Amino acid sequence: MSTVHDLQIPAPSSDGAPPKFPALPYSSAATYFSAYATETARAAASVEATAVARAAAILLDAYTRGVTVFSCGNGGSASIANHLQCDHTKNVRKSTDLCPRVMSLSGNVELLTAIANDLAYKDVFTHQLQSQSRPGDVLIAVSSSGRSANIVGALSWARDHGLRTISLTGFDGGEARTIADVSIHVNGTNYGVIEDLHQAIMHALAQYIRQSRMTPAAISANVF
Repeated sequence: MSTVHDLQIPAPSSDGAPPKFPALPYSSAATYFSAYATETARAAASVEATAVARAAAILLDAYTRGVTVFSCGNGGSASIANHLQCDHTKNVRKSTDLCPRVMSLSGNVELLTAIANDLAYKDVFTHQLQSQSRPGDVLIAVSSSGRSANIVGALSWARDHGLRTISLTGFDGGEARTIADVSIHVNGTNYGVIEDLHQAIMHALAQYIRQSRMTPAAISANVF
């Protein structure tokens, strides 16, 4: 007899669209977690390796040149943008010759609310870029839907003002998937799965760049 877990893991459609998850109720947290892990693995396999490699090259070039990498996102994606500042500033520097300049545009609640209240929420990231960024800098925009007006606006402004752009998206990717120089897309329909993989991609980029500037002995001796 099929288990509940077996019955509720739909296959992707023939046109490549991701399966709806969850599609039906689960009888226990254990079976739900098992299905969640399976869906996370499927969605992870959908990420294009070439996009990750291109993003890593842009970031390594930025860290080598000493320009600023900006990150931004809303909600759970804001926490990924803030975490990116932490890991790409502190961890990439450890045991390497790099000294990254990284700034999250989602991190200053006073500035965010001032811009949102006095101007418009759609301007919270663009307004900061207008003050802080310079041509040659990089913007990483994290958005599961890829449709948030402040994300699309920031990517568009950055593109038009000489910044390199990277987007991390899910679902169908929205405009953020097409505007960015490099789009790292998670082909999924579940916010938790997409955000988990965006976080994993953020970590993998930082750790890859870090180890690329370390000796084999240093890699062996360090914890990542």
